[in-house]
Amino acid sequence: MTRKLEGKVALVTGASKGIGAEIALELAAAGAAVVVNYSTSKEGADRVVAEIEKNGGRAVTVQANVAKPEEVRGLVAAAKEAFGPLDILVNNAGVYEFAPLDGITPEHFHRHFDLNVLGLLLVSQEAVRAFNERGGSIINISSGVSTIAPANTAVYTATKASVDAITMVLAKELAPRKIRVNAVNPGMVVTEGVQSAGFAEGAMRDWIEATTPLGRVGKVQEIAGPVVFLASDDASYITGETLHVTGGLR
Repeated sequence: MTRKLEGKVALVTGASKGIGAEIALELAAAGAAVVVNYSTSKEGADRVVAEIEKNGGRAVTVQANVAKPEEVRGLVAAAKEAFGPLDILVNNAGVYEFAPLDGITPEHFHRHFDLNVLGLLLVSQEAVRAFNERGGSIINISSGVSTIAPANTAVYTATKASVDAITMVLAKELAPRKIRVNAVNPGMVVTEGVQSAGFAEGAMRDWIEATTPLGRVGKVQEIAGPVVFLASDDASYITGETLHVTGGLR
């Protein structure tokens, strides 16, 4: 990979495993210094940092639950202390649980919206204050569900439709500060989270593979690559977009 992000500083939330970990690794491979945020899995975050350092990159771990304003302030302050002003923010931290209409509770609703929507806004708000005066790039990790809208996902799908809308709003709001805002909307990718939720095999995967034009699920590398592109100057005239990386499933 060409080092198209040389000298840049990136913060990736929820980067201890899965898509977030791969994004952190590939941003580092492109030359960025990376702040690897985690909420509970210090071991996973440390593993990501160790791999980045082994390959000659720079990275640090910072613990924070991004749904909590005081922890978000600490996260961004630690990021700036480690590497200086931010150039790239990847809002990847999120949670998903599926429930039919009859199974939705206030707890289910707030767990999703507090992290997937409020957390994204809190981190963006604090990070923008610490951005490089030259501007930069925010990439929100949304989901293909925002348009696929599967049954039994009302709350999760609503959070990701919110992320898509927020992406378009903030693209306009932050353009005067030269901060571009885009979303990447992955299809099904077999990560630790998908496996622990029981979706790695079975009816849901079979349905996705049968209805996806490319006929398969995605790989973490196939999500991280577009994120690196959107973070780079190659995407300097792209903002307010939602890039569906779903193998053609819409």
